[in-house]
Amino acid sequence: IEMAQRIIDAHNHNNWLGLTTDKIIKNMDDSGIEKCVLLACELPEDEYYNIEDYQFTDPRYKDMPFESAIAAREKYPDRFILGWAPNPRNQYSRSRLKAAVDTYNVKVYGELKCRMRYDDPSAIATYQYCGKLKLPVLFHLECPKHITDFMSEDMKNWPIWYGGPISVVENMCSLCPDTIFIGHGPGYWLEISGDADSVKTNYPDGKVTPGGRLVELMRKHKNLYSDLSAGSGLNSLRRDIEHAHKFLTEFQDRIIFGRDCFSRDLQDFLN
Repeated sequence: IEMAQRIIDAHNHNNWLGLTTDKIIKNMDDSGIEKCVLLACELPEDEYYNIEDYQFTDPRYKDMPFESAIAAREKYPDRFILGWAPNPRNQYSRSRLKAAVDTYNVKVYGELKCRMRYDDPSAIATYQYCGKLKLPVLFHLECPKHITDFMSEDMKNWPIWYGGPISVVENMCSLCPDTIFIGHGPGYWLEISGDADSVKTNYPDGKVTPGGRLVELMRKHKNLYSDLSAGSGLNSLRRDIEHAHKFLTEFQDRIIFGRDCFSRDLQDFLN
């Protein structure tokens, strides 16, 4: 396939949002995307998000398993790159990850998406090991203040959360200076604005205010990169075009294009 641009989608999943592997390839062709990183999650059974919110295509699975990503890469070896994040709380996670690198040429530890603080000691050890393997760590952060406030209001409230507050990212970057981290998710992109603690939604509108902790972290830690995928990344840019231009210019070497869906919305916005 000849393409005017050589675009890599750094964040997507197989059999996701109603698209089979073959349909993903067609979507990539239509969007001018040469290669795609297929990420696999490993969540414990009791940490699954609300399955009704997602359109899983393969009836054998209710999550995003490594097996599905492997099957896609075997069918289209020149188009897919593999990522996988075994649960870092499992004592065999690092040995399984090493086997995945050796056997399947995994290039990314991701997508990390667990109901845990990402600065847990076992997780930190996993990231440090990733640094030795030269694997970037792509994580989904979704635990802003309004989520924990809601959870504490009633003992029956059980909203999804992943990773902890943005302060966790500071600990990750500081404790693992030889590891590249790639942040993603609503809890991450809310922090582009200084008013993150006062918002009550994952997708706020309005101008970005000074003092965003994400901006401060990226200035302080050169091993922190940002993944624009899904609605949260696009929303953080689209809410304030002037700030978006400054942000993308300042951190252009550490901003990553990813979709986590199959629309052209982010491409069209950036163009």
